Amino acid sequence: MIIRMTKYSFILLSGEKDGFLEQLQELGVVDITRSVKPVDQDSSEMLAKATKARKTIEFLEGIDYTKDADHEAIAKTTATVEGSPVEFVEGCKARISALESDLANALKQANARAPWGEFDKAALDGLADLGYKVRYYCVDEKRFAPEWAELHPLQVVSDYNKKVWFVTVSHKDEDYSFPVQETAAPEGTAAQAKAEAEEIRKEIIKCKAGLMNAKDYIPAIKESCNSDLVELDRYLADNAAAAAAEDMLTVFTGFAPSENDTELVEAFEKMDILYIKEDAVQEDNPPIKLKNNWFTRQFEVFTEMYGMPVYTEFDPTPIVAPFYLLFFAMCMGDAGYGIILLLFGLLLSKGILKVGMFDGLGNIISLLGAGTILVGTVLGTFFGTSLFDAAWVPQWLKSCMIVGDIEIVGIGVLNIQMILAMGIGIFHICLAMTVKAICYTKRFGIKENIATWGWLLLIVGGVVLALLGIGKILSPEAMKWAVIGVGGISALAIYIFNTPGRNPLVNIGAGLWDTYNMATGILGDVLSYLRLFALGLAGGMLGQAFNNLAVSVKGDSLVTWLPFVLILIIGHVMNIMLSGLGAFVHPMRLTFMEYFKNAGYEGKGAAYNPLTTNKE
Repeated sequence: MIIRMTKYSFILLSGEKDGFLEQLQELGVVDITRSVKPVDQDSSEMLAKATKARKTIEFLEGIDYTKDADHEAIAKTTATVEGSPVEFVEGCKARISALESDLANALKQANARAPWGEFDKAALDGLADLGYKVRYYCVDEKRFAPEWAELHPLQVVSDYNKKVWFVTVSHKDEDYSFPVQETAAPEGTAAQAKAEAEEIRKEIIKCKAGLMNAKDYIPAIKESCNSDLVELDRYLADNAAAAAAEDMLTVFTGFAPSENDTELVEAFEKMDILYIKEDAVQEDNPPIKLKNNWFTRQFEVFTEMYGMPVYTEFDPTPIVAPFYLLFFAMCMGDAGYGIILLLFGLLLSKGILKVGMFDGLGNIISLLGAGTILVGTVLGTFFGTSLFDAAWVPQWLKSCMIVGDIEIVGIGVLNIQMILAMGIGIFHICLAMTVKAICYTKRFGIKENIATWGWLLLIVGGVVLALLGIGKILSPEAMKWAVIGVGGISALAIYIFNTPGRNPLVNIGAGLWDTYNMATGILGDVLSYLRLFALGLAGGMLGQAFNNLAVSVKGDSLVTWLPFVLILIIGHVMNIMLSGLGAFVHPMRLTFMEYFKNAGYEGKGAAYNPLTTNKE
């Protein structure tokens, strides 16, 4: 549900605004109307500084050199953090990146110089002073000809890996020619390159040790980051204030939950300021704060992802929560995978397992896993095997499963799970249209929504009558008059009275256009729910394929159990990942596109963001 807001207008002397904003931050519940983005160079720099600090914290928290080849040396190396911890970390990161590039180059040089062996570079260069020049060559073993030694003095340095490295010596003034192209002279020996690489490695170890020591500064960096964000928040609020009486007065507008009215009034009275208190209305565009139970609250992330409701809209989360859970479970469609998700979520929520991208999602993953266990059992799939065909599954449980085909008169034999997916889609869309009719009537009045109610009566009434007819609950005569009644009332609402006071002919034209859009849109929306069946079926078939492949390689020997187990583990892990991705994306698509569109949900509200001293 959407929390009711109270609007506060504060009027104070311009010189008092800084102290006033600090006091509001101490209260921590008043959302001063302000920009959520930098408004000038100063605020941009403040945000950049806080963002840099946050990235530094994330980087330091993710550092783990236990698998580094030099982890023992890193642990033993002493390094001090100099200056600002954030700047120190940035410097170390840049330094390590440059050093690693230098290390790779040094090791490359060592490999390139290795065939030339050890030599005295200074002595070779001294030959130039005596008037001689040394040239370096590397050719394929098949191309090398020993008779080249008759052309110029030649010395083979090394011969391996099907290549020959050799040098020639000639006088500078001597006419020189040779059958192969000369290569660049080595700048030093392999030993020198290795020594250089070792020095670079020591520098890298020192930098990494410095980063490990910098982890001790994480609390201080967090405190500094929070202070910067608090200052930025206050700066943006100050910048948004309206000046009055030739800049002598400053006016602030803020909002706070109405449940905090009593304590806020007491605080404002003690602050001795002039304020006006009134109930917030839609025209004020108040910020939105949601309040839901524990289960529903886990799914608020999807509402926030699409957009918060406006003040007079409805909170879609109580409906999104159970349906997203159902859709996810149907797309996964496997009770065994649900067990894996449930265990994974519990490990995350208990802090036993830490995976960066899933931080804070342990509860919702556990819920999705539990839902998948239940729905997967009903759909009769467990790690790619059919529970309905398993002899060890009790008969009472099999009687609860929705499996197999069903014959529909006039249509043919259809998969019952496909029918289930279509039925859920029809119900979901009918629910969306019902919500739209009720909420739009509350927001804009019945006069503006006659056509909305007409369409609701036509579609929902038609579905209900179809079910009554299939179940033979109504007699043919009663069914005929019910259809005439629903159709007639709906037609009047859609084509004649859709906009009272307008020319009836224009209303008819608008109704026909709405009919075209509604017919094509509703059909496409309903068919879109087939993905619930298709994704679950695809995941189950892929899991079954991995099971069959594993069984095909398993023999009587213990040796064959290794590939059997590996195929099962790797195959089902891949299937869980693929199914999980589809089960996350497609239910979100059904929610955002099919449900929100038919429910008329706008999602253009601003989230409640009070001034506070804690921005983490």
